[in-house]
Amino acid sequence: MNIETLYNRTIEQSSAILNTHLSNGLSEEEVKFRIGKYGFNELTGKKHKSFWIVFFNQFKSFMIIVLIIAAIISGVVGVMEGEGLLETYIILGILIVNAFIGAYQEIKAESSLEALKKLAAPETKVVRNGNTALIPSKELVPGDLIILETGSIVPADIRLCESANLKIQESSLTGESVAVDKTNEIIVGDNIALGDQLNMAFSSGMVTYGRGKGIVAATGMQTQVGQIANMLQNTEETKTPMSIRLEKLGKVLGIAALLICILIFVVGILYGNSVLSMFMLSVSLAVAAIPEGLPAVSTVALALGVQRLVKKCDYTHLALCRDAR
Repeated sequence: MNIETLYNRTIEQSSAILNTHLSNGLSEEEVKFRIGKYGFNELTGKKHKSFWIVFFNQFKSFMIIVLIIAAIISGVVGVMEGEGLLETYIILGILIVNAFIGAYQEIKAESSLEALKKLAAPETKVVRNGNTALIPSKELVPGDLIILETGSIVPADIRLCESANLKIQESSLTGESVAVDKTNEIIVGDNIALGDQLNMAFSSGMVTYGRGKGIVAATGMQTQVGQIANMLQNTEETKTPMSIRLEKLGKVLGIAALLICILIFVVGILYGNSVLSMFMLSVSLAVAAIPEGLPAVSTVALALGVQRLVKKCDYTHLALCRDAR
């Protein structure tokens, strides 16, 4: 069934497409069948990675690997020179703190689906077998006949069949700041924008005035909000320009430090110094040349930037996400 064009169908045509009754709604047997066919009316998502998997993934970058090697070499040099492992502990401590910050920010960034789930209505008034009942919204199926009243949250995408001074706030989906006057009349035209589909009510909208009745056209991940959730989950992971530059910088610093240390080691040997003393000097210079604090500083800077963005953005306004599809 094509629910994308129900706005330009009459109420009777919409009822026929969704195979429902405009007065009695669906039977309990039909509801059970459609739950098996379409699933529950809820947003689903991929299983998130555990915190520890994300944590250990933070150690895959070239800069971090170089710093781990530097920490090991620094420990060996410190033991050989009798200076202890203080510098090794400092480097490893910085890396662990950096990994915790990075993992926390990555886990927090994956909370978009949970934010969308908070927009869902917990219960809905529905007509089944000619009787009105209050049911959990997750049990709605396409074809259900539901009643909307002032204060109700729209639980699914709906083709309105009755409208009495009905106004719905749809800013979470369309970005419009004022409530929209709804109608049950047919909307003529093709490719009508969501904000202009006045005979449709979309999941996550809130009834601010009047009352209405409608036929559920789409549930769960098939709703407009569900398509946004699906888009957010299937977005490819890409590296930011800053992370790309930091990775290049790490490679340049690591290779440059290695070449310089080799050069110093060879020159020192040619001038008659002992192999052990020149090895210790070269390793010390290599550890000193690598900026141990760079990953931590960059992670903290990015984290603070994200926090500032979150304070200025309202998660319930999803119009930009919808337009980006």
